[in-house]
Amino acid sequence: MTTRPPAPSRRTLLRAMAALPASAVLLGELPGAAYAAAPASGNATRYTIVPFLNSNDGTVNVYQSDDAIDFRLVQSSAYTPPSNRIRDASVFKHTDGYYYVTYTTHTWQDTSTTIGFARSSDRVNWTFLYDYTVPITSLSRAWAPEWFVDSDGSVNIIVSCSVTSDEWIFTPYLLKATNTALTAWSSPVALSGIGSNHIDTFLVKIGSTYHAFTKNETTKYIEYATASALTGPYTISKTGDWAGWGSYREGPALVQLDNGGWRLFFDGYGDGTYYYSDSYDTFATWSTPVALPVISGTARHFTVIKETVSGGPSLAKNVTRSFQSVNYTTRYWQTQSSLLNLPVVTSSSTSTEKTASTFTVVAGLADSNGYSFRDSSGNYLRHYNYRARFDANDSTTTFAKDATFVARTGTATGSLRFESYNYPGYYLRHYSYQLRLDRSDGTDTFRQDSSFTPVTAWA
Repeated sequence: MTTRPPAPSRRTLLRAMAALPASAVLLGELPGAAYAAAPASGNATRYTIVPFLNSNDGTVNVYQSDDAIDFRLVQSSAYTPPSNRIRDASVFKHTDGYYYVTYTTHTWQDTSTTIGFARSSDRVNWTFLYDYTVPITSLSRAWAPEWFVDSDGSVNIIVSCSVTSDEWIFTPYLLKATNTALTAWSSPVALSGIGSNHIDTFLVKIGSTYHAFTKNETTKYIEYATASALTGPYTISKTGDWAGWGSYREGPALVQLDNGGWRLFFDGYGDGTYYYSDSYDTFATWSTPVALPVISGTARHFTVIKETVSGGPSLAKNVTRSFQSVNYTTRYWQTQSSLLNLPVVTSSSTSTEKTASTFTVVAGLADSNGYSFRDSSGNYLRHYNYRARFDANDSTTTFAKDATFVARTGTATGSLRFESYNYPGYYLRHYSYQLRLDRSDGTDTFRQDSSFTPVTAWA
């Protein structure tokens, strides 16, 4: 169990918070705050990463998450190439239904003129396809290939290349697949405007604009550029520590979240930490970077694939349920003087105790795909100053957000975890037999403490 974390914050909102009334800060109603959009009932969002390991660049693990924070191991040493190494693996799902990785084939000390390819039908079992020699005259190193699927469906790779005359000065090049089997590629074309001495270039397209995040190898900062065409010319508009991520950062990888925001993952190799940071204004400002739980310090340079999959957590609405702790199975949610606690409830408990441990599950007040919980008095479960409590619905937008939770898969069969709608990454969990709202630290203890099984109502 952990102590209460600090309130979630965004670097650009700190001054605004100082001007807010105390009640607004307690309720978590910050200007421009992000919300944890819930997938439709029976579905789940699945984020997959395939990183190589800080301790071993000869293999990759596969991890997945349903909130893009709490990544859990799916398969260790899922793929080991038949020769050479595997570093900087980038993953995507092709229209043929297969998952593909492309990767750097050698260590940083070695000359490396090839990038590798492997394929999987299930993300667990991988088959080596081939090593591809990038056709650049006097090529010294081809590093960090990144998939990019354009809006027209074309499949591309952005690869960082250097030549023998200056083997440590990298330039991003574009390779475009010329067949659907991904075995033939166009001649490399340098991305105009980004220029030399940039590595780990990652692209996304929004509307008609291409957005590039790339590491300046001199300053060690991640820079930002835009263009109206895939090959450029790009204009680098953000340099230095423009986003507050710090220096000695590399391997930027973006994924769009269910709530429309963007999460950037990057390797803080200078301090041995893997970070994530969020933007909700199309990359103008970013949240304070946070260490990625569990795998920070273990995983190295990855990209993220996001999918909607069936069989996600589901909880019937407009029914009464009691909620049993997964790791303290005699204890249940119970309202006590408006606060939510976790006492022992048994068949010999009083009818008052059983009623206080029974709740009606309804559609989320702020998101109908989420969940809200009502007690026998008609009050709703909401978070307030990081405690879970039951209050009368005052019909405000703030209350609706505080009282809405997104269901995530729990640690035991049939169990669920409930993520705060307006504090993404924060979950209901028990601590000293009280129910509270804490930021996930990714540990098994936290996952157990935040997992509850909906069972037949006590009353």
